[in-house]
Amino acid sequence: MPPDAIPARGLAAFSPTAPLGRWDFARRPVGPRDVRVAIDYCGICHSDVHTVRGEWGPISYPLVPGHEIVGRVAEVGSAVSRWQVGDRVGVGCMVASCRQCGPCAQGLEQYCDAGFTDTYNGKDLVSGGVTQGGYSDTIVVDDHFVLRVPEGLDAAAAAPLLCAGITTWSPLTHWGTGPGKRVGVVGIGGLGHMAVKLASALGAEVVAITRSAAKAAEARRLGAHDAVVATETGALKPHRSSLDLIIDTVGTGHDLEPLVGLLRMHGTLCLVGGAPEPHSAVRAFSVIGKRRSIAGSLIGGIAETQAMLDFCGARGITSDVELIGVDGVNAAYERVVHADVRYRFVIDLATLDGGR
Repeated sequence: MPPDAIPARGLAAFSPTAPLGRWDFARRPVGPRDVRVAIDYCGICHSDVHTVRGEWGPISYPLVPGHEIVGRVAEVGSAVSRWQVGDRVGVGCMVASCRQCGPCAQGLEQYCDAGFTDTYNGKDLVSGGVTQGGYSDTIVVDDHFVLRVPEGLDAAAAAPLLCAGITTWSPLTHWGTGPGKRVGVVGIGGLGHMAVKLASALGAEVVAITRSAAKAAEARRLGAHDAVVATETGALKPHRSSLDLIIDTVGTGHDLEPLVGLLRMHGTLCLVGGAPEPHSAVRAFSVIGKRRSIAGSLIGGIAETQAMLDFCGARGITSDVELIGVDGVNAAYERVVHADVRYRFVIDLATLDGGR
């Protein structure tokens, strides 16, 4: 790093098995098109756990995770005009892309032909080093990848919108969710609870599908019109051939065949859960018989994410969160693995130095 690099402090993973611990490191200097954000809150995504434990591929340690970031603009580059010091902003899962390919030109940077740069464990296209994420006190980001977080939203509860919110918003809006549509949501966790809230707010009739009776009751509280406990005999039968779209948020391999049968003609089953193991095979005639589709969706583009944040700001929609201090992160990781959170942990970064 150059001599004008910015000192930073964060919570880092030092190996796949060691607990996360405090780490002093450096951010790149603020360039002409950069924004430096003083981070207030960062959500814990299950993908953080998978990544730092080496379950999704090679890792450069030490690594600061976190891609659900909310804070305030602390400094702007000389060529930045749309942000001012003090603005409430967010940073999500991407901090760079090629900005030239077809997907980028369509505002779908997450599908960049060259591959987008992850907020952490990616290659910093400016410094050449490894990107470090939001479990830290500050971050420097190209201004294109900075998002405005509405002031009316609780900052901590808004942080998971930068991943859990956009990951479900993007397919919901892509497949035209709105009044007159019936949407199924499989799995009521960090992603699923946002899918229920957003689909309901968009005007759809929402059917939650879960393996837990307690989660079924929760889904109704979140806005689902019906909730089905899939393990109960015959529970799915009343909904066969009735859903326009199913958002499947489950992060482990499972049987897709019963879900395909819930789709009406032209319906789509969209996978958003990052399951490392394969799902079961689907019989061809289950799809052919009603021109059903099985698709996938990855986070969302910058324009989509801003539209989602504006929508949530206008309607007061945030995630249900458990706010924790830095010292609670390792215990939170274990609880995330066991699905013991309602429904997202968010770190108060002021606790890095014992504040708040």
